[in-house]
Amino acid sequence: MLFAQRLALKNKLSLHVAFCLVPKFLEATIRHYDFMLKGLEEVASECQNLDIEFHLLLGKAEDVLPQFITKHEIGGLVTDFSPLQVPQQWLKDVKEAIPKNIPMCKVDAHNIVPCWIASDKQEYSAKTIRRKIHDKLHDFLSKFPPVAKHPYKSKYQAEPVDWTAARNSLEVDETIKPVEWATPGTRAGLNTLNEFCLKRLKKYATKRNDPNEKALSNLSPWLHFGQISAQRCVLEVKLYKKQFKDAVDVFIEEAVVRRELCDNYCFYQKNYDHIEGAYSWAIKTLNDHKKDKREYLYSREAFVEARTHDELWNSAQIQLVTEGKIHGFMRMYWAKKILEWTATPEAALETAIYLNDRYSLDGRDPSGYVGCMWSICGIHDQGWGERPVFGKIRYMNYKGCKRKFSIDNYVAMYGGKKHKYIPPS
Repeated sequence: MLFAQRLALKNKLSLHVAFCLVPKFLEATIRHYDFMLKGLEEVASECQNLDIEFHLLLGKAEDVLPQFITKHEIGGLVTDFSPLQVPQQWLKDVKEAIPKNIPMCKVDAHNIVPCWIASDKQEYSAKTIRRKIHDKLHDFLSKFPPVAKHPYKSKYQAEPVDWTAARNSLEVDETIKPVEWATPGTRAGLNTLNEFCLKRLKKYATKRNDPNEKALSNLSPWLHFGQISAQRCVLEVKLYKKQFKDAVDVFIEEAVVRRELCDNYCFYQKNYDHIEGAYSWAIKTLNDHKKDKREYLYSREAFVEARTHDELWNSAQIQLVTEGKIHGFMRMYWAKKILEWTATPEAALETAIYLNDRYSLDGRDPSGYVGCMWSICGIHDQGWGERPVFGKIRYMNYKGCKRKFSIDNYVAMYGGKKHKYIPPS
């Protein structure tokens, strides 16, 4: 937005914001679209106050943008960056579809250090990318100038957005309802950030892996939909460095290094959501143990309905379905048990991604794909002691969780029950 306005000001032109609303996107449901659209309503209102025209275009960008560009005599196109294949294909299709004389720029506003500047290759782990990011962080982690009231008005007024018609154009599952705890939009995201800094940051370094403690930032929905930026979050959290140095350092590690590592993986590894995207040692060990006997085998329906023998796993699944998120530590346990209780690692990965993308507010995100790949395929990890089913993939179990936190308290919060195991026929 800032770069686009700078270009418009330099050339003394009006500025238009266009969002292309596709009717369906992967496993996204009305839960996700509702959050996104209500955030866009806030953007539209802000644009109006800044004399910037906001347009909601219904359809794929390749179908609706060329006509829009011609109609409004647009002189240039600025778009955001995503490392994921579907959005990347959108950009390629748009570039082919728009007039050849229209310059098109891509800005990585998703990361603090732009993905292709942080590294020019797929990094092996946080250890290999950490120094590269920190060496460049001082060049990019700076305060944002404000988006100014635009002095050059367009002779083409944007049509008022019919938000009801926009919702009616969707072709998504309406049964997965919006959540109540997360209010969409930038204002709500900034309020959550402020609440985190004042109430939860002090516990972040030591308590973030205890799902019974309120220690997490809970910022991922707003980050995923671009309603707040990682850069804004880090700048605000850094203000508390003197009070909570360890917590601030850990937050920067998670929100910058680990998050950008996820983008790096998805950008340079096209099989980021398939077993083929794993390291060779992991593929070998998973294949070596593919035919191992599983003590429990569950269908996708059983997973969806939280009908396993493990009340801890069931509680995590219930949290996912009802709240649109799983506590970060529990999401690792949740995914690893899907590997343990599914016939093949391929099916396990597919199921974990399906559930995460369908129910989690931050689904269909680089961090989500890498979270599933880390848990099931050992991405950004190392080989561990060999055991059945997992091979050398890092193992997690119920007893290990019991040593870390009160399982009973977590189960009581979400009502996960043990279900009698019925072997598949």
